[in-house]
Amino acid sequence: MQKNNDSFMKKTWKLVSGNPIVFLLIIAAIVVGCVTNNFFSWANLSNLISNTAVRFLIALGVSGCLITKGTDLSAGRQVGFAAVVAGILCQRGDYNGRLWKWAPEMPIGVVFLIVIVMGLVWGLINGFIVTKLHVPPFIATLGTQTIIYGISLVISDAQPIGGFQKIYTTLINGRLGSNKGFHLPYLFFVAVLFGLLFWFIYNKTRHGKYMYAIGGNEVAAEVSGVNTTKTLVRIYATAGVMYAIAGYLLAAKSGGASASMGQGYELEAIAGCTIGGVSTTGGIGTVPGILVGVLVFELLKIILQFLGVNPYYNYVVQGLVIVLAVSLDIRKYIAKK
Repeated sequence: MQKNNDSFMKKTWKLVSGNPIVFLLIIAAIVVGCVTNNFFSWANLSNLISNTAVRFLIALGVSGCLITKGTDLSAGRQVGFAAVVAGILCQRGDYNGRLWKWAPEMPIGVVFLIVIVMGLVWGLINGFIVTKLHVPPFIATLGTQTIIYGISLVISDAQPIGGFQKIYTTLINGRLGSNKGFHLPYLFFVAVLFGLLFWFIYNKTRHGKYMYAIGGNEVAAEVSGVNTTKTLVRIYATAGVMYAIAGYLLAAKSGGASASMGQGYELEAIAGCTIGGVSTTGGIGTVPGILVGVLVFELLKIILQFLGVNPYYNYVVQGLVIVLAVSLDIRKYIAKK
């Protein structure tokens, strides 16, 4: 009996010591929930789920890049670009402030497909620059980040976009259940769907095995027959599609869009992935871990909000968490070596 207890304690300590940020923030959430009103409420939970769902999609896109020892700094701007395009095309035909007055009012399903195709194009461009031009992912996506932001400013004329079709905002912001009691936002089911899809891809497909092989040792993977170029292009293309879907959802969720929407989301996604166990040294990462990391990072924002912390300090705290998460990841890597 004593041996079983010791084994359980060792496993528990290993879990806690391996994920200190996660457990510290969970403890902080419990404390804040006990000393503030409405923290443990369905309204707050619904808000947490909705915010996490959109960021989770972005993090899923970034995760493949990180697992292969790359990154994608254009993620946030791609989200903003998709939001701008979706917002413009989903404006009501009778809206006085319509940006493209010459364009017809379009079905939201058609707009969704257009946005996905555009996201795919941006992803392919990133993949081409990284694999064919051999530009480091950090520099490549930093460059496309600026290009995408500039195009977003041009097509939106740097103006906020509103006047969306009612079905667009109603559908995305819909919920299952009572408005006052237990309910789940539709975005929850979107996140679950893509989470299961990516879990299957990462664990049950050849593409997933190739991705982890490249992250572990790209040269060895190539020697063993892995088409690294094709795999990396597919990873960045998939990421572009995920950013596009997130931007489409985010515009409807917010009820408006602008070129600045999505700014900094790439850093949040990277932080969420790192907190959730995706190693910046490559070859390591799971979908459940990514979900936990994003959820914890969003929980941090809500904790600061309920504590009444000046919103400007949020960036300071979030930056510290990012640095801490990456430094802990590097320490684990060094310890293994």
